[in-house]
Amino acid sequence: MTCPNVLSRFAPRRRPFAFAAMAGLLLIAPAVSGCSKNSSSQAPASASDPVIARVNGVDITQGDLALAEEDLGGEMQAASPEAKRENLISYLADIIMVTQAAEKKNVADNPDFKRRLAFLRNKLLMGYELQQEAKTALTDEALHQTYDEAVRSMAGQEEVRARHILVESEDEAKAILEQLKGGADFATLAKEKSKDPGAAEGGDLGYFTKDQMVPEFADVAFKMYPGQLSNPVKTQFGWHVIKVEDRRTKQPPEFDKVKDQIEAFLARKAQTDFISKLRQSAKIERLDKPAEQNKPVGQNSPAEQKKN
Repeated sequence: MTCPNVLSRFAPRRRPFAFAAMAGLLLIAPAVSGCSKNSSSQAPASASDPVIARVNGVDITQGDLALAEEDLGGEMQAASPEAKRENLISYLADIIMVTQAAEKKNVADNPDFKRRLAFLRNKLLMGYELQQEAKTALTDEALHQTYDEAVRSMAGQEEVRARHILVESEDEAKAILEQLKGGADFATLAKEKSKDPGAAEGGDLGYFTKDQMVPEFADVAFKMYPGQLSNPVKTQFGWHVIKVEDRRTKQPPEFDKVKDQIEAFLARKAQTDFISKLRQSAKIERLDKPAEQNKPVGQNSPAEQKKN
């Protein structure tokens, strides 16, 4: 597996399949199955998951509170711990009471409810299975191998650190260039004249590789030496005056600083590969199309194979 520039592209992400509906189902299912006092399907409480409250005979445990908090997401971030706890208990109590009312009306026998419940069950199973695939992939060996391959792909890659001033017209850029040649401070002029969002930082772009900038800009910047000013450069954004401040060979980040990002990358890859493998052997029939168009996913017809 090769991962060109993978370290520069890593970005932290939330868990791949944090479906609100799944969390909701985790909350609803126990309430549906254990709404009566004598229900044997309700999971027993344990020392590690103590009962916090009881609503019409149905226990609410500490684990239920955690699921409720996950379901509600960031809605209660500003609440105090005590207020959050009370709100979660109230939320779970509402679920139990409404579920019990629905059971008295035999809502669970409604065909539409059964269809939705089956759909959410399948999504929940998918989420758990994909989480297991991700966990299996996250070995120390895989993490370090991915990091090492990314570092090798960066070997010898050059970076430039530059400032720029962005204006609307070539004449404006030429006038600014004359001021700079006359001794004006680049950062000060950038703050005063540049329309780029980075003007407040004196036009400082930091270090960047050639592929991170539009070609017209990068072609000029990577031919310059530290301290040099460019002639006006036109891009899709306007006219630039560039000052190169430094050039260096790109330094890879330390492993520990990108470990979380590598884990996210490998988790997504493992899940994608798992689904792709299943598709190769799956028989998916399209009943809304002619029969001759139906074939196992990922396989060509004999005629198509011959062409290839």
